[in-house]
Amino acid sequence: QVQVMESGGGQVQAGGSLRLTCTTSGWMFDEHAMGWFRQAPGKEREAVACISWIRGATLYSDSVKGRFTISRDNAKDTVYLQMNNLKPEDTAIYYCVADPNFTSERMCHYHATTLKHWGQGTQVTVSA
Repeated sequence: QVQVMESGGGQVQAGGSLRLTCTTSGWMFDEHAMGWFRQAPGKEREAVACISWIRGATLYSDSVKGRFTISRDNAKDTVYLQMNNLKPEDTAIYYCVADPNFTSERMCHYHATTLKHWGQGTQVTVSA
């Protein structure tokens, strides 16, 4: 049974920083791409950043490029999302996802409804 768990959300002022952490268990972790998606009230869940496991290649949405950094620690079975220069429009629930059908960072190009193994989400709130 694959388990995915996020932590690290919170409330910050615009311009601040947060780091999200995602840990997984229950599978051959180093064979799968990982990603962060987010969902704001009244909006669809959208891709934020993805990372391939073997090569460490990354893909970011245009809205976070240059401000967010996704990274992974294979030894700890953990993926991180460093979020800098946060804006009020970054306010959302952030979800970590891992899907055994993907090894590439291009997992971010797929709709959230097609992906497996989601965490419970962590709230990020950015005030103006």
